[in-house]
Amino acid sequence: MELNRLTAVSPVDGRYGAQTEPLAPYFSEYGLICYRVRVEIEYFIALCEYPLPQLEGVDAGLYESLRDIYRNFTEEDAQSIKNIEKTTNHDVKAVEYFIKEKFDALGLSDHKEFIHFGLTSQDVNNTSVPLSLKEAMEEQVLPLFEEVCVLMENKSKEWGNVSMLAKTHGQPASPTRLGKEIEVFTERLAIQKGQLLQVPFAAKFGGATGNFNAHNVAYPAIHWKSFGDQFVAEYLGLVRSHPTTQIEHYDNLAAYFDALKRINTILIDFSRDVWQYVSMNYFKQKIKEGEVGSSAMPHKVNPIDFENAEGNLGIASAIFEHLSAKLPISRLQRDLTDSTVLRNIGVPLGHLVIALNSLKKGLNKLELNEAAIRQDLEDNWAVVAEAIQTILRREAYPNPYEALKALTRTNEKITGESIATFIEGLDVSEEIKAELRVITPWNYTGI
Repeated sequence: MELNRLTAVSPVDGRYGAQTEPLAPYFSEYGLICYRVRVEIEYFIALCEYPLPQLEGVDAGLYESLRDIYRNFTEEDAQSIKNIEKTTNHDVKAVEYFIKEKFDALGLSDHKEFIHFGLTSQDVNNTSVPLSLKEAMEEQVLPLFEEVCVLMENKSKEWGNVSMLAKTHGQPASPTRLGKEIEVFTERLAIQKGQLLQVPFAAKFGGATGNFNAHNVAYPAIHWKSFGDQFVAEYLGLVRSHPTTQIEHYDNLAAYFDALKRINTILIDFSRDVWQYVSMNYFKQKIKEGEVGSSAMPHKVNPIDFENAEGNLGIASAIFEHLSAKLPISRLQRDLTDSTVLRNIGVPLGHLVIALNSLKKGLNKLELNEAAIRQDLEDNWAVVAEAIQTILRREAYPNPYEALKALTRTNEKITGESIATFIEGLDVSEEIKAELRVITPWNYTGI
């Protein structure tokens, strides 16, 4: 079979490929190779600008031509590197040989041994991966997340004054406002996004076992730790971890994935609540011409967008959980388990993108059914009992809680009339009765 969206094993690349395609430049094999080329090129330029004595003669006018190697990187270039890898059986070494060929074309043959100078593969991988994650989040995932948050905030404002029966333990409870209930989620998301953005994108850069051994033996007078800090920060926009083994210890990456998992959990919570409101008929959904809700029941309009979001958020979180638990653990100075696991970073982000798109679609389809919400309040006058007994407590009325309990825990339905009758029978002043009479399920919504 030819690999395409019909034959792809993963739905991230198959069924949902159109949604996740923007992540390909960051997390595909092509993307990883391109980021490796970028790191190698930027490292060479940094050595020239330091400068190393042997690189003082490199024409600074060639720097932009060097950067064009990764700026204009093509699938054909990536395939060339894969072809070299068939011989080297080493992916990063193949990148080095590819760049050496480019140096020949630019007249830099005398300097090409300074490509990958003193480095080990993980100096390239452990800068490429966090850089690709950082840019994918900034350019693709976070903007989509913000769109969902803005939609939720707009709904919160639009429905800010809509009184609604609350449900605690699934039972009628003190009324609330629909807008406020959505605001609960937007506030939670804002806090977790703030925590996510506090996690630095850390990179390992320090030679074969993290000590700049090769760099130091060649140029003992250079303060290589300072050079590494400057290179990682100024050329790549990352933070260099120190000290390290051969690999990044991934603690910050684990923290980042844990933060994303918490965001996913909040979005799952929100998706389930909206699903419940749809089932309670509080929301209707806009009908799209030609859409089918059920293969058997023509009347159905299912909340599939929120179900789709919930499912994909769950898969994303499960993978984030494994990444955050596994990556910080490596035998001695390194083992290879991180390498294959890191290649899957794009998978949970793909599921997150699918979920965010589903939430966008679902939110835009919601239509408020105020009649159903109002009827639910009308059917549950018992919820004002809390208000009445609290005011009676204030007035030192004897056993107010017990009096309201006796009223509301009968098998008879509590109505506006039965509440009014109860109020009239209270041994309190007319002023207090007047205060109690104005309390309804629609206005007893707090601050």
